[in-house]
Amino acid sequence: MNNRINKLQQEILNCKKCGLSRERLNPVIGEGNLNAEIMFIGEAPGANEDKTGKPFCGRSGDILDELLMSSGMNRQDIYIANTVKCRPPKNRNPKEEEIRLCAVFLDLQINLIKPKIICCLGNFSTSYVMKKYNLNDKIQGISNIHGQVFFAESSYGKIKVIPFYHPAVVVYNMNKKKVLEKDFCMLKKYISISGGKKC
Repeated sequence: MNNRINKLQQEILNCKKCGLSRERLNPVIGEGNLNAEIMFIGEAPGANEDKTGKPFCGRSGDILDELLMSSGMNRQDIYIANTVKCRPPKNRNPKEEEIRLCAVFLDLQINLIKPKIICCLGNFSTSYVMKKYNLNDKIQGISNIHGQVFFAESSYGKIKVIPFYHPAVVVYNMNKKKVLEKDFCMLKKYISISGGKKC
């Protein structure tokens, strides 16, 4: 497993498939528990992530950590990656072509980690993952499907796909934190998690 992860990391570090590679400081490969039952997939790195090469290390990362704690988890329990590994200029949304080219790496990460649950953070990761698992007819805006559980078949068995609001939404709208806490809490139903806030 470690050899395959190391090889994938090198491929991402050397990737020049799209224009994002020319402006990045560091690609944000992903990190966490290689045996995680839950994999979180964000959209694209921001400025802090680009500086450090680590996913969710800015304000949205603090919010993600709080949400994990509220549901009895921490980063050591999960694996986290992004749909796009390099920061789009000025934090613009990733383009479809950028997602298409970069998602090869994400697909490999999923197949290596083999999570039972994939949690999509935001519209772009939700759209990509749901299309990947033939859930096209279920795709709606995140405000309509957040916290819903979709059942799918992967190359390694049955999985659950759960869309969430992106943690960054809390930076602009604190009211969404309660919604996110409630959605995160449902993860306790599907794996053995103890602790955190009472659902």
